[in-house]
Amino acid sequence: MWIIFYLISFVMLLWAAFLSAQGIMLWVSFFLVIVVIGINFWVVYGELKKHAARKELQRFYTSGVKSDEKDTVERVLK
Repeated sequence: MWIIFYLISFVMLLWAAFLSAQGIMLWVSFFLVIVVIGINFWVVYGELKKHAARKELQRFYTSGVKSDEKDTVERVLK
């Protein structure tokens, strides 16, 4: 999925660069760049939230483990 996402983003940026180099439809090229940047931020934000949820779930599952074993588990999970 990441490959397709970045290929589409790359094509959109190339198209925006082509349009702005030609001097036509500058507002379309600007809009394409803003859309690509917005989607990238949205995807990264979702991945960060997903990572935080996984980390919290791991913390919940290891909460019943003794402290010596918990240190070992946390070192392995990092």
